Amino acid sequence: MSEITAEQVAHLAHLARIDLSPEEIIGLTIDLGQIVDSVAQVTAVATPDVPATSHPMPLTNVFREDVVVPSLTVEQALSGAPARDGDKFRVPAILDEE
Repeated sequence: MSEITAEQVAHLAHLARIDLSPEEIIGLTIDLGQIVDSVAQVTAVATPDVPATSHPMPLTNVFREDVVVPSLTVEQALSGAPARDGDKFRVPAILDEE
């Protein structure tokens, strides 16, 4: 069991300018004690011969290779456009700029 006391929690709450009721202080004392105990357990298990891991399984590049493939021609892409300006779509202006 950790050695966090209700007085320590009340003092920290005062320093942080947090107004806690006596019930909240008791609850936080229990919660913080459990957190400290959990960190102590992890610290006991994490020895220098155990490598730090961020993922349980090794990851490799999951992206596909960039491969050039045939795509739509300009005419095909613009065939369903309601309006066009040369090789571009014509759309209504949404800003007061040209």
